[in-house]
Amino acid sequence: MQLIYLALCVLGAVLPLSRFLPWLAQHGLDVPRLMSEAMASPVSAFAWADVLVSGIVVIVLIVAEGRRIQMRRLWLPLGCLVVGPSLALPAFLLMRERHLAAVGRLR
Repeated sequence: MQLIYLALCVLGAVLPLSRFLPWLAQHGLDVPRLMSEAMASPVSAFAWADVLVSGIVVIVLIVAEGRRIQMRRLWLPLGCLVVGPSLALPAFLLMRERHLAAVGRLR
């Protein structure tokens, strides 16, 4: 599973950033324009609402599960939310898998 989670981390970083970085290069960090374009249509507003809720769920999962199994460095997957839940979730799952293997709770 670790290889799958690692591949999903790469995908979760490359796909969103491949769309955002060209926009950022063209417009700079124009937050009002970003928000305007993100909410330009009902479909894009739906997608952003979904990402927002998913991000909140990922935060709750990382904090709750990370504390429950006493993981260290929870700041790392939380920091991955800067890119999005598509990176943060597989990063956390990879770290969780490695942690459980290290403490002998995973075969």
